[in-house]
Amino acid sequence: MKDVDGLIADIRGKLDKQVPGKCRAIVGASGGIDSTVAAVLAHETLKDRVTSLFVDNGLLRAGEVEKTVRLFNEAKIPHKVLNAKDEFLDALKGVDDPEEKRVIIGKTFAHLFEREALSTGAEYLIQGTIAPDWIESGGSLRDTIKTHHNVGGMPKDMSLKVVEPLRDLYKDEVRALATRLGISTPQRQPFPGPGLAVRVIGEVTEERVDTVRKANLAVEETVERAVSEGRMAKPWQYFAVLLPLKNTGVKGDYRTYGEAIAVRMVESVDAMTATASQVPHEVLREISERITREVGNRINRVVYDVTDKPPATIEWE
Repeated sequence: MKDVDGLIADIRGKLDKQVPGKCRAIVGASGGIDSTVAAVLAHETLKDRVTSLFVDNGLLRAGEVEKTVRLFNEAKIPHKVLNAKDEFLDALKGVDDPEEKRVIIGKTFAHLFEREALSTGAEYLIQGTIAPDWIESGGSLRDTIKTHHNVGGMPKDMSLKVVEPLRDLYKDEVRALATRLGISTPQRQPFPGPGLAVRVIGEVTEERVDTVRKANLAVEETVERAVSEGRMAKPWQYFAVLLPLKNTGVKGDYRTYGEAIAVRMVESVDAMTATASQVPHEVLREISERITREVGNRINRVVYDVTDKPPATIEWE
């Protein structure tokens, strides 16, 4: 890995060359570390020729919009928030195939960016794509592991020219850049570009997204409290997945027939491989009790995923 200052200089040089002259660009900024680093470098390099767009697609975690806006303000990233919840949920109606979900989400993002580009005169779209995104999308492997919405999900006839200044970097390298740039949350856990759509196994509906959002919040808050109390080390990534597995349970004196939540926690460096975290049983019990108590009658079973990557991927879809 080149020294961090050298990497920053290289990326700024690429941006200046790839978005030449007086050309304008937009940044697809999700609030994740990858796109935030890309946005900071784009704004520092291109100045007022670039606009960052954050899309609220209705597939975000609890409090994600507020946290992202705060992050952008702290990083001095000029930005615009687009509310597109209905557009994404309508596009995903009746779809349960994970690859189809990812492609639909990528195309929906692309169409939004194209519409916004018309109002700003932008010709370029800057994305925070990193190496694992295009590798898993079939860029250097014999098969497509999963289509990343910002790679294989982008339509080939899109009017905007795509610029990917972080394309050859891995997650640990991007985090080093974030630290050097003074971005306040370089150790923020990764969150998939398609959002909670790939943590809802099966059809994506507003109700099912809300269920996994609540379960995910229970996982995050319980883990972070246990970490602050010294009961466990902080995992690299930790989240909940809604499974369409109907199973019998009992609440009070009544039979329930609900679905299950899988809890996933992993350790990784570059996202290319991962090891399932060893979590104290008492923490897993707290997570289970909170999910089955707070999420509602839909959930009556919680399981923990102990699979490494490979053979599994980090996300279930």
